[in-house]
Amino acid sequence: MLQNRSMHHAHTLLPLVAIAVLAVAFLTTPGAGLLVLAAAGMIGAVVAAVHHAEVVAHRVGEPFGTLVLAVAVTTIEVALIFSVMLAGGPDNATLPRDTIFAAIMIICNGVVGICLLVGGLRHREQTFRIEGTGSGLAALVAMASLSLVLPTFTTSSPAGTYTTSQLTFAAISSLALWAVFVFIQTVRHRDYFLPAIDPANEQKHAPPPPAAQAWVSFGLLLVALIGVVGLAKVLSPTIEATVAAMQAPKAVVGVVIALLVLLPETWAAVRAAAADRLQTSMNLAIGSVLASIGLTIPVVVFASVVLGMPLHLGLDNKDMVLLFLTFLVGGFTLGSGRTNVMQGAVHLVIFAAFLFLALVP
Repeated sequence: MLQNRSMHHAHTLLPLVAIAVLAVAFLTTPGAGLLVLAAAGMIGAVVAAVHHAEVVAHRVGEPFGTLVLAVAVTTIEVALIFSVMLAGGPDNATLPRDTIFAAIMIICNGVVGICLLVGGLRHREQTFRIEGTGSGLAALVAMASLSLVLPTFTTSSPAGTYTTSQLTFAAISSLALWAVFVFIQTVRHRDYFLPAIDPANEQKHAPPPPAAQAWVSFGLLLVALIGVVGLAKVLSPTIEATVAAMQAPKAVVGVVIALLVLLPETWAAVRAAAADRLQTSMNLAIGSVLASIGLTIPVVVFASVVLGMPLHLGLDNKDMVLLFLTFLVGGFTLGSGRTNVMQGAVHLVIFAAFLFLALVP
């Protein structure tokens, strides 16, 4: 009891500590000591975010709980991208593309691969509903192709770019597909995203927390996520300097920042897979990557059209091959509804190839 109470206090304090470190970092010039504190504060905020997301999920049930975490993280991520675009001008024309592509590869290969590997090692085989994940994958293929692949082949504007009307169409299409998926997930076919219930264990679950506690956790979840993204931005100059010192491609910066921002969802998904709740992991993965495109593309299109900011969305040949490979393997992985260690290993090898080729293109 005392241990649970102390853990509760820690999860309450960690987001506040992260915000305090963030405030100090913005008011002063970050030195080495403050950067270490920022990294520690970000890790603490990730731990707290996962805890509070689980409290909210326990109160509202699946798939609403995973949707709350996915949308909250993506909304703050979009705000970060928008602010960096405003500050960077033409030099950041490819930042949205790099960030969205990195999010797809991190979630569809890194997060899914770790979940399948951990779940397979602990439980041999795991199952999930293919009705929900299949429809999510179909939406992802369409959204990614319209936003990241097609601009490379259109002829009305320079390679890799869209005209204003084409940008508007891509934004509306992405937002519409994401909205339909959320409707399917939460209203029309909610059962497609619910884990199978074992009658023998149905009574072993703890009762849901009170509404007041869930609202407090929701507020602390937002505070923790703001801390994660804000501290990631504080650390980004150091990351950029390190990447430049290594003479690595500039796209690596987007990959590192995406890895940091997606930490809360990654940890939550892996914990769920380890607890033999792979359906929750899949809900998080598919929901996160769809939200990443469905919310990011309309915002960056708005910035490009209304504010006159340059935007380069088309992927190069190397990245298109990796995207095609991810979708092809993902189709096999999500097509049977049963997973094992082998599938996790394949996804992790593709993720390793993505990281390696980002450093050595």
